[in-house]
Amino acid sequence: MVAIDQKLRWKHLYNVLTRSGPSSDEDWVPGPETISTLESSKILGAGGLGCEILKNLALSGFKDIHVIDMDTIDISNLNRQFLFRQSDIGKPKAEVAAAFVEKRVKGVKITPYVGKIQDKDEDYYMQFKIVVCGLDSIEARRWINSTLVGMVDFENPESLKPLIDGGTEGFKGQARVILPTLSSCIECQLDMHAPRPAVPLCTIATIPRQPQHCIEWAHQIAWQEQRKDDTFDSDDLEHIGWIYNAALERARQFQIPGVTFQMTQGVVKNIIPAIASTNAVIAAATTSEALKIATSCNPYLENYMMYAGEEGVYTYTFEAEKKPDCPVCGNLARAMTVDPNMTLEAFIEALGERPEAQLKKPSMRTEEKTLYQRFPPQLEEQTRPNLKLKLSDLIADGQEIAVSDPAYTIDFRYRLDFS
Repeated sequence: MVAIDQKLRWKHLYNVLTRSGPSSDEDWVPGPETISTLESSKILGAGGLGCEILKNLALSGFKDIHVIDMDTIDISNLNRQFLFRQSDIGKPKAEVAAAFVEKRVKGVKITPYVGKIQDKDEDYYMQFKIVVCGLDSIEARRWINSTLVGMVDFENPESLKPLIDGGTEGFKGQARVILPTLSSCIECQLDMHAPRPAVPLCTIATIPRQPQHCIEWAHQIAWQEQRKDDTFDSDDLEHIGWIYNAALERARQFQIPGVTFQMTQGVVKNIIPAIASTNAVIAAATTSEALKIATSCNPYLENYMMYAGEEGVYTYTFEAEKKPDCPVCGNLARAMTVDPNMTLEAFIEALGERPEAQLKKPSMRTEEKTLYQRFPPQLEEQTRPNLKLKLSDLIADGQEIAVSDPAYTIDFRYRLDFS
């Protein structure tokens, strides 16, 4: 009876995978071999779109799924992450989601891992056929992107692991297919995900204009003035409640409406706004691409799809350019125009804000010498005097530097051109 139920469950999927059509790949061989390939494909899913992606993968015929997520379930997740219930609050997302889908979709094995994708090494990622990411962090995207690119061995085709990436923000979203070393990677298009401009501290401290300014004032100024001996914890509801009440009082003083507890959490924790319907659209797109890659039943996306639902519904697909000066998949140093009179310290701070870099704790060197090294402490102390020197005192116009950051496994190469 179980076998009959399983056959009925996958009946319509098998109909698709056992017949050719005008849109199917020319090299595709429909039939039992295709179904067997799909069911034996080990696939990894990770990130904030995990509920939708995990459900879709299981219902699309993938039988061996691994999932990574470091978060625990928060009450704010329940409006859109439908695998969770109120009784699950505080439990690990990966474990609860895996158990829920395994119970509902018989025959699917889901292996959860509670932690960061950075916890795993190349041997771990080598076991998968496809990696699907719905991450809510640019830093995590860049890490998995550079890791998969670094794994590619051209003498071993199995070392190339397609990366399917999806992300949403409110009514907007994107999905893309990355073939490491062959197509445009996440680092190639990093400037499309530029960090949000910071609100000047003077605005926050003197004349706030938006509810977010009041929240930032409570977080950055009021907390330091009134609770400087307490280490702020963004996951502590008492701390968030204190920030909310302080922000609410400040908003009343300046007659600014709109401060809510949920907004306070979002500002303090830098939470990206999420809407269930947008998550569903992007998760469906990424899962469809995984199905097409695993079975070759249709041509996969090449290689970027944008979705906009603010005014009506609009989608646009295009081939993002693979850049020869990409620090990850290219072979040239990326050009960066700088002021030669800028100090090394100012340049290091600017790397965190520049769209093409976004490096928070960089160390750097040339071929001849180390300009600044954060670790170990002895080397940091030795190179610290360079921070006050001008760039023109340390390097030549057009010279290359290598920049490392503890968040990533690679060095970023830049050619500094003096303005």
